[in-house]
Parts: sequence; structure tokens; C-alpha cells
Amino acid sequence: MAAARDLKAKETADADVDAVELAKRHLVQPWPFAGSVGTEARALIGEGEGIYITDASGKRLIDGPAGMWCINVGHRREELAKVMYDQAMALSYNTPWYTMNAPSAELAMRIAGHAPGDLSHVFFTTGGSSAVETALRFMQFYNNVRGRPEKKLILSRGDAYHGSTYLSASLNGRPRDRHWMDGADELVVKLSSPDPFRRPQGMSIEAFTDFLVDQFRDTVARIGADRIGAFVGEPVQASGGVVVPPDGYLKRIREICRDHGILYISDEVVTGFGRLGHVFASGEMFGIDPDMITFAKGVTSGYFPLGGVIISERILQELRRSNHPDALFGHGLTYTSHPIGCAVALKNLNILEESVLAHTREVAPYFQAQLKTLEELPLVGEVRGMGLMGCVECVADRESKDPLKLDKDVGKRIDAHCHELGLLVRPLINMCVMSPPLIISREQIDDMVAILREGISRTMDDLRKEGVWQG
Repeated sequence: MAAARDLKAKETADADVDAVELAKRHLVQPWPFAGSVGTEARALIGEGEGIYITDASGKRLIDGPAGMWCINVGHRREELAKVMYDQAMALSYNTPWYTMNAPSAELAMRIAGHAPGDLSHVFFTTGGSSAVETALRFMQFYNNVRGRPEKKLILSRGDAYHGSTYLSASLNGRPRDRHWMDGADELVVKLSSPDPFRRPQGMSIEAFTDFLVDQFRDTVARIGADRIGAFVGEPVQASGGVVVPPDGYLKRIREICRDHGILYISDEVVTGFGRLGHVFASGEMFGIDPDMITFAKGVTSGYFPLGGVIISERILQELRRSNHPDALFGHGLTYTSHPIGCAVALKNLNILEESVLAHTREVAPYFQAQLKTLEELPLVGEVRGMGLMGCVECVADRESKDPLKLDKDVGKRIDAHCHELGLLVRPLINMCVMSPPLIISREQIDDMVAILREGISRTMDDLRKEGVWQG
């Protein structure tokens, strides 16, 4: 028995070495630097179970980012794997151009039942980027059919992240995403980030909210509502550093959009399917009823690539009543409404509805409170979050809130220490983002926060020794 285990361990180790070498020779990683593109191997993950993953060395780690905001019901859910197998054996694929499948129709109905307002129809895509791209192309189609070909500009915000396809990436508001990349800049108007932590010194939250709303209103007046087709916004800006907007801000923006015929697209690729304790956060958490909602990630808990756009019944009625009944929305994807993805999403939604959503709402306040204790550390400028998503932002000093005086890889330093201690972190320059699987327990939250505290403490010691930071 022992010999068999040793042989299996050796075979696994050999396979891991092979994977690393193969990656260096042949695999182009996402978001690579020019100096290492096509030669890079990243941390190899071998297995996952529950809230944990195992790296190539056999170390068990808490999956702090839940993959990429998506492993909502946890790793190794046998019922999801079985659904994939059963659906593949029944129908592995059908062309969506002139056929359909039953799982997609049922899933569209189930999703519409959770959506706010009159959002009642779903177009399925392959992920978040294609979902946002679809929503924007639908806005363009809608305005063309309604005889408003000039109404195409898109309002987006600083710190936003909406995808990696050409049009969706053009909305991104993080400078590093665009330094070396082209975009449809002629179609996008950028607004300020709604980050209260970065508001002007001495400005109250209420005044900051008024500033954001006034800026939005003034931008519409300056450009002209007849030229603006949509506003796209995440309820909580995820990859921008878990930026939670000030109370009432989104509702006021929604009203301006409604008053000026600007479509409000709520990007719930991250916040949807349980991350904030509800299937969708727009209505339940922020009191808004968008014209469209985009989703992906948690819809299948990352077990199968799937995304989509939920569209308002009002918009579809306006198209059906138009003078151009033959106008074609010339947009679709090979894997639109994929039967396996939709079947997995149906089972995933069952799991969420049965227990996981309620559990998330129960443990989220504890998660936020425990993370908040990290503000005791002098390197930490702010801990913020909502639901089961949180961000620890490190700063050189709390008065200036300046992250630039720190080593720019401070987040990676913290992640490296945490990895050694048993936690995978999502490092974002001077920030550490946490969004664990929604099934996490209070005891596991304690473990996560304790490791993160030690990882930050060790990083502070490193920075002091190197003379980078005095603390």
C-alpha cells in the first residue's frame, strides 16, 4: 500500500514537472508581459475540494479568490460533475442558429424569475466579456432600429473592469489595463471612480456622492443625451479593488438614465449568483431595476464557461413595435445556450437556492467584521467589502493614502507569504482581494483572516528591513 502511494506521488510529481516545462515552451498565459510572453509557467494547481485547492507541492490552500470570483458552491461538487456527464451523454451540443435545447429555455425562465423589474428575457454567452459585449451590441442595434444611429456613446467609470474583448475592454477604468492596448475610445466616456476611500481630502461621503451624481448629470448635459446610448456599471467594482459605492449613488444614477433614455446596464458578472447573498444584487441590495444585467462566473460556479444578458421586456416590446420588423440582430456565438453549460447552471442554481444563498447572508457580516480587524496593522489603509467579497488596501501612510511609495508588488509579497502559510490571495498591486467560496464556515473565515494578518505582518517586516517603508 505504501509503495503504491509512493508510486502515485512520483507519477504526479513527474506530471507536474512536465506541465511546467510544457507551459514554458507552448502556453501563452493571460495578461503576460512582453519580456516573458510565451515562456512563463505559473503556480500549478492540482486539485480542489470545498474551499481548498492543492498546489504542485501538495500544499493545501484556502482558495481565497474562489478561482476568479466564481467557485461559489465550492470545488469537487459531485452533483455538478454528474450533470455535466448526464447532459453530455444526452445532448452534447446543438447549433443555436436554427435549433434549441430544453436546459437553456428552463434556465432562462429561472434566471428571469430572480431578476428585478421587467428583466424577463435572457441571451446566453460564453462568459463575462462576451456578455458585456453582447449588451453593448444590443444597445447599438436597439438605437439603430429606433432611428437613433447617433445614440451610441457609453459611459463608464474609473476603476471599472468589464472584460477583455475589444469593446468591453474599452470600458475598463484601470490605467494598467490600457497602457499598451488599443480600444474603442471614440465610443467611451470615462467618469470618476465612485471609491469613497479615494475621495478628496476633507470631503464628506454625502458631498462625494453629490459630486459623482453632478458629474454624471453634467456629462449628459455637455455631450447630449441624444448621443449617449448606455451607462455600464458594476454594483460593486470587483477587480478595481472591491469598490463599494456610497449609499444612494446607484439609485440616483439610475434615475438620470431613465429620465434621459440612457440604457442602464448593470454588470453583475461578479456580484451575481450569490456573491452578495442573492442571485442578483441590483434590486435586492441596491434598489435599482436596470434595463439589462450581465452575468457569468457564479452562474455555473466556474464548472463550465457560461454567461449572459438579461434584457428588459420594455426594450423588446419597443423593438417588436418598430417600423423595421426585418431588422436583424446579427450577433451570436457558437456556444450560445450551450446545453451542458445550461444544465450545470440549473443544478448550481438549485444548490444556491437550497442553502448557499442563506448561508452567505448569515456569514457575510462575520466575514466583513473579521477582515476589518486587519485595519489595526499600520500598513493597511482600509478594509472594505460587501457580502463575501473584500479588499485590504495597503498604503505608505494613512494621511496621504499614497500607494506609490510602497513597493509596487506589495500585494504579491503578501500573497507569497500567505501561500506559504496556506492561503491563496488575489494580489492587485497594493491591494489583496478576497472572495472565498460561499460555503466557507466561520472557523474557516478565522483561519483565512489569521493567515492574512500574518502575511501582512511578515511583509511589513520585509519592507522595513529593505528600507522601503518605515511603518
